[in-house]
Formats: sequence, C-alpha cells, structure tokens
Amino acid sequence: MKWVFSRRLVEDRLTGITINLYVYGQLARYGGKKAQPGFATLQVSLPGKSTIADLLAHLGMPTEERGITFIDGNLSAMPGLQPDLGHILNNDDRVAFFDLKSMWPFQYRHGAMMTDEMTRAMDAGEDRGLHHTYGEPH
Repeated sequence: MKWVFSRRLVEDRLTGITINLYVYGQLARYGGKKAQPGFATLQVSLPGKSTIADLLAHLGMPTEERGITFIDGNLSAMPGLQPDLGHILNNDDRVAFFDLKSMWPFQYRHGAMMTDEMTRAMDAGEDRGLHHTYGEPH
C-alpha cells in the first residue's frame, strides 16, 4: 500500500502552525502583553491539526465569552451558535474573536461568507438563524 501525504500536512504536523489572532473588546485581555484598549493582535503557535477549541484552551478563554467569530473572513460563530469548535485550523489562518457586546447587524447574517460548519448549523435551525431577542416574551 502506498501512502501519499501532502507536504503541507506533514510540515504542519511536524512544525506546528501559527495563527494570526485578533481579539476585540473585553476579549483583548487575552492578548497578554500585546493587549491595547479594546483590541489585541498576536500570533499563536499551536500543534498541527489544532481546532478552535484548542485555540480557546490555549488562551484560557471560555467559549461562552466570545460573540461573533471569523476565520479567514468567514463567519464561524455567533452568540448562541458556535459550530466551529471542531474546525481544524491551518497555518497562517486569521481568527477574529469579538466580545459579546460587539454588535453585528441582523440583516447581514445571510449576506456574509460562512465556514462550512456555520452554513450547516444555520441551515439546520428551524429559524435558519433568523431570530432576535429583545426582552422577555409576553
């Protein structure tokens, strides 16, 4: 039996990956020395095949603290819908975590590019991700 591996896969597993991380709002505190008021940008080194859950664990950030999340510009999570925990990260991916107070207009939810996990989660929901919470129901 002949095994064929991509060079990138082998290199990532041997050397690890580097993620370009952007954290906004209250989450900037997870940026350590790179934190500035309201944001932080840093590079995070992780083992190859790491996931969003692994990145959160590395940062010590509970997933419930993050709001809208983007991976390479694609929506991957939002409050109450976080299907990206198992998303496998690649070297040089750009990940952005926004805090729960960051607003993202409702109208753009279906106009944004999404990760495959987020697309499936939105399609699977009865409301297809179109809901608002303004207060206690009457």
